[in-house]
Amino acid sequence: MIKHEELEEKKWSNEKKMFLIETACDDLLSYGLWDGKTKIKNFIKKYLLLRQVGAEDVIFWPTGLLAAGIWQCRQRLLAMQKAGTAPAGSSFWLQQIETSLAAYFTRWEKRRYPIYYLDDLLSGEVFLAAYAQFHKDKTGNGIIQEKNAEKYRKAVEKMAEFAFTYPTDETGSFPYRASQGNGHIYVDVLGMTSPFLYSYARFSGKDEGMELGVRQIANFLAYGMDAATGLPYHGYNMKTGEKHGIIGWGRAVGWLLRGMMGCMSTVYGAERLQEAYCDLIDAAIVWQRKDGFFSWQLQAMEGTADVSATAMICLAIQEGLKTRMIQGDAYQEALAKGIHAIKKSVKYGRVDYCLGECEGFAMYPQKYGQYPWGHAVTLLLDGIMN
Repeated sequence: MIKHEELEEKKWSNEKKMFLIETACDDLLSYGLWDGKTKIKNFIKKYLLLRQVGAEDVIFWPTGLLAAGIWQCRQRLLAMQKAGTAPAGSSFWLQQIETSLAAYFTRWEKRRYPIYYLDDLLSGEVFLAAYAQFHKDKTGNGIIQEKNAEKYRKAVEKMAEFAFTYPTDETGSFPYRASQGNGHIYVDVLGMTSPFLYSYARFSGKDEGMELGVRQIANFLAYGMDAATGLPYHGYNMKTGEKHGIIGWGRAVGWLLRGMMGCMSTVYGAERLQEAYCDLIDAAIVWQRKDGFFSWQLQAMEGTADVSATAMICLAIQEGLKTRMIQGDAYQEALAKGIHAIKKSVKYGRVDYCLGECEGFAMYPQKYGQYPWGHAVTLLLDGIMN
């Protein structure tokens, strides 16, 4: 007789994983696009009221993060197929993932590869990974074929050029919006840019990309941390010497850890960042709640739980355990508790209880719901998708 717990696990495996992938693919191609009402509003602002209006960015960071999650699902499914352990329907899921990623790139390519912000480099990770795989295997796949491979190479090079020529402050850090001239350094940027720069350097042999990527993180560790807790502020300003935002915003911790993870795939990055990476994980798990979540601000133990912060911190723990940078039952337990909490947050193929988009330093609207950044990182967790 099958136990109730086993039935629940089977239900999770056969239904919720499929819905998570399907909704992620849908969101990849729809999130952030302007609807008709928004287009009319922006037209009036720009041409009648003569106000500045941002461009419709089809590769902005939420979809870039989704692309990373979907790509990882693809890699995981391919490995399972090779090992003979893939679930039923895996070929259909793979086709859906590859079709969505190809369409995501093509939509951007048809607009002639516009890059508006540093945030856009996050999408470059997946474009680079797909092209690097094609380059290595010398054969087409579900995303890149011989006929469109040059377009991917061109796109990756354009992103690298954008990063290499982007203005920096006196220490070599990227101001989040250089055109504003305020010199603000945001922790978010580390998780959006450093992994791409490091991967690009490894692929192209341009080692300056490794240095540039690591420098962003090293500078933040030097100027943007709180000494008492070991947690990051949201950002800082070298001109004034001030630190901004709150200490321990959950996603700030997640973005910093993501940037570190992306720069420790070789000895060069690991030697410079591993100790700080381990210290930050230790500083974070102190604040894990009894229910397995991390709060939107880690120290706000009686505040609202945030699935995006939980997933990002759990992913860092997962990768640390895999690489044996961290070891021990405390980390295993923290990861298991976090994954259990995240599983409970999935509703109808979407991850719920996620803090909405931050609007700037100390501007964290307390809106919780289903957002791509919670969904995307959830897809990266082995305990969710395996």
